[in-house]
Amino acid sequence: MEEEKEAVMVTPGEVLGRTCDVKAGRGAYAALHNNTVYASLTGFRRTVPPAPDSPDQRPTVEVTGHKAHGPVPEPGSDVIARVTKVMARTVSADIMCVGQKSVREKFTGIIRQQDVRTTEIDKVDMHLSFCPGDIVRALVLSLGDARAYFLSTAKNELGVVSAQSIAGATMVPVSWTEMQCPLTGQIEQRKVAKATQEFKLVFYDASCSTYKVAQMRDFNSLATDY
Repeated sequence: MEEEKEAVMVTPGEVLGRTCDVKAGRGAYAALHNNTVYASLTGFRRTVPPAPDSPDQRPTVEVTGHKAHGPVPEPGSDVIARVTKVMARTVSADIMCVGQKSVREKFTGIIRQQDVRTTEIDKVDMHLSFCPGDIVRALVLSLGDARAYFLSTAKNELGVVSAQSIAGATMVPVSWTEMQCPLTGQIEQRKVAKATQEFKLVFYDASCSTYKVAQMRDFNSLATDY
């Protein structure tokens, strides 16, 4: 079986075809809501013909080569992201890790108002849930528009896992919606994640210009009412 070689560079979110015509291979993702196959990383598009005796005669489209390595966010992935912008209905964030592995290229995540929590969705205030610089644990819902991934924090264990206060100190979670500055005692609103002993937090290692994963204390040990 010969492969069709296509020296075409693609980037995350670029349309590769329709699911009725092609199958998603490595570096590609099929969005079931619109039956479209997208690139999930930066690389070269390649189409692999099906085997002659295969019952499914659709070719497989892949993205390989340039930067086609390292972890890639996919629907269902647990990710760590840093909030970059907070707006009235959405939050933008840079995805730093997929699982416990740091990414090797830039992936943008979007948290929509309806995906912040499961209750009283219409009352969610994005500015009282997140702030730029917050580290967030989220679940990848799908590849959305503008080459960004839709993320959700609508579970107890998802949300802000680390945040700095106005005074510059790392805050301590005191409830599902509040974090406290250990220096000033000031309370700030957040959509706080309930972490477990096994949860690990990301930090930036300047010596090698990469994000790494470090053990984080159980939030439950920090406050009796949390």
